[in-house]
This record gives sequence, structure tokens and C-alpha cells, in this order.
Amino acid sequence: MIAADHPGDAAFADRVYLDHAATTPLRPEALEAMLPVLTAEFANPSGAHAESRRARLALDDARDQIAELLGVGPGDVILTSGGTEADDLAVVGGWEAVAEGWVGGAPPAVVCSAMEHHAVLRACQSLASRRGAELREVRSGPDGRIDLDDLAEACRHDVGLVSVMAVNNEVGTIQPLDDVARIVAERSPRAVLHTDAVQAVPWLDVATTATPAALVSVSAHKFGGPKGTGALVVRSGTSVRARIDGGGQERGRRSGTPNVAGAVGTAAALTASVAGRPSEVARVTVLRDRLADGLLAAVADAVETGQRGDRVAGILHLRFADVEAEAMVVLLDQVGIAASAGAACSSGAVEPSHVLAAMGLARRAASSGVRFSLGVTSTDHDVDRALARIPDVVSRLRN
Repeated sequence: MIAADHPGDAAFADRVYLDHAATTPLRPEALEAMLPVLTAEFANPSGAHAESRRARLALDDARDQIAELLGVGPGDVILTSGGTEADDLAVVGGWEAVAEGWVGGAPPAVVCSAMEHHAVLRACQSLASRRGAELREVRSGPDGRIDLDDLAEACRHDVGLVSVMAVNNEVGTIQPLDDVARIVAERSPRAVLHTDAVQAVPWLDVATTATPAALVSVSAHKFGGPKGTGALVVRSGTSVRARIDGGGQERGRRSGTPNVAGAVGTAAALTASVAGRPSEVARVTVLRDRLADGLLAAVADAVETGQRGDRVAGILHLRFADVEAEAMVVLLDQVGIAASAGAACSSGAVEPSHVLAAMGLARRAASSGVRFSLGVTSTDHDVDRALARIPDVVSRLRN
């Protein structure tokens, strides 16, 4: 539940926030850590004076903390403006580093799952349209897991980069990265493997689950850090070409004045998320299952997308027959429930779900899917109110 923070926002006190996969509230630990940096350590960390040295120390400490929690060394972490930039730097910058030393006629091909977030899909499509790289998109099964046979077919000796997300942002499916890495190593030995782990951090030990990937993207606001901050892990022995030229920050891999407060907030949020993950996963799983079981029992012709045991705890995706998801999201908002359908674009409109299409669902079924995502602030009371309101919304739309 999101409590009212301002007198004019009293109406928000009775709302139920079920869109944590889009963004989750700022953790108090992150806010507390950031405040001194926004005031006392405000200087540019690239300078030579005492104020800059203080800011640099705060930045270095944050990087050390982030690196340790992600299971890598400090030099393997590039601080970015978020998951989208991290994905773009990994896909385009990683591909360019491979292409630079490529021996062969055509540019190296790029492979990705068709379920990827648009930050990855569009970066791959850009390589195809602007750099002449052949793009091979790999379909998924009806369970939302990548089709490993199709991946093996796509992975050949001409592939320079493969990108498969750790957890799907729409349906929550955990992808078999160990199997993916094995196929890539066997069939595309020159390829670099990237994983978008943006949705994984709150629910999985990314330091372990993302080990097979040479490039790993994370975004702070998905685990209680500030928006506009993220990181790309570039494991030792892997290279990326800078996408932003300038002052040569981040060892020449990402120029720009570092966001010191953002890095400090990211480190604090990541620390809290990792420390509380086991108990939080157990707690949210119970809430998610109660919400799912209650809605499936109360709403006729509702179908759960994918296998519950293959998904992270925080995401529940349901399809409601004879209901347009976009209309349902609008009506849910009117009754005080924040949820989502498809992928929200900058205008707030909802595009048709490429994720459900990649799973083989027909357009009518794909247009009926709604994502309810829970997080650290979700409560039993939220589930109670959701169960009381959602069936009526479905009924009204069907009538």
C-alpha cells in the first residue's frame, strides 16, 4: 500500500499498489544514505580538491559495495543511468568490441530471446539496421522459458553476442541461464553472453544465478534504489566500447560526471535487498499465491500465465477471457488498484504484448493479460482489497 504523503493525496491512502515490477518505492535505507551526499559530499568526484576527494571516497565505497553484492570486483562495475543504458551498453558496446577483432566477411550476428525487454530488443534491432548484423530472435515455449532447441539452432560460429534475460519483466519466468551458457559456449564460442538481470535482483541471488553471463545489467529502482541509476557488470576479460564519449570516466567505458548520491543510494538499497531477500521471498510468495488462488477461484475463465514454480515471487500474470487488458488496467486504476498490461511506453499507452506473442499465444489471448506485481511494501491488507475489487472489475467489463 502507498500511504498518503501530502494532504492533497488523501485518496491514495486506500489504493493498492501492484506494479512493483515497473518500479518499487525508495527504501528508507537508500534515502538515509543519500541525504548527506546530496548536501555534504556534493562535489564533482573527478576534481583534485578536498571536496572532490570526499565525493570520490563516497563513490568508491558505493562501487565496492555494489561489486561485492554482485559477486565481482570493483573494476568490473560500470555505473550507468539505469537498466536501459546498461542494456544498450552491453548489447551495442559488447557487440562492437567483438566486431572490432572479428575475422570473416559479414559482421557478427546477434541472438536474443523474443521475450526480451525493449531496451535489449531495440538495441539488437539497431545493430541489424545500422551495422548490418543478422538478428536471430529465439522463441519461447508456452511456459515462458526460452526454447533451448531454437536457441541452439540460432547459435552458430558467426554469432558475436547473445542476450537472454534472467527474469522476464512481464510474466516473471526465470530463464535457464546455465543451459543457455552451455549452448552458447558449445555452438558460438566467440560470442559474449549478456543477461538483463533487472527483474532478478529482488528475488534471486544475482551473484550466483548470473555467473554464466559475461555482461549483467541491473537497475536500482527495481529493488528500492533511486530512479536514474544502474550498473553493468563487465567481467574480467570482456570488453565493451563506450556509447558516451567525453571525460573518460568509468575507465573510459562510460563518460559523464558520476551520480554519487545515486550510487550511494543504489549500494544501500542493494545491501538491504540482499540481506532481506530470503525472508522477503518467502513472505511475498505467500501473498502472491493467495492473490492468485483467490482470483482464479472468484473469476471464471481466468488463466495463470506460465508455471508458478518457474516464476519469481513478486510477479503474477493472469489472462481474463473476453476482457481487453488495457481497459481493465484503466478501470482497476479507477477503483484504486495499480497494475499493468503489456509494456508501458512514454505516453502511458500499452503496446500489444510481444512477450505473450513470443510464447505462442494468439492475439486475442495475448490482449487479455494483466500483470500484478508485489514487493517489499505489499501486505495482506493489499491482497484482501485486491480480491474484493478485481472480480467486480472483470464482471463490469464483460457485461
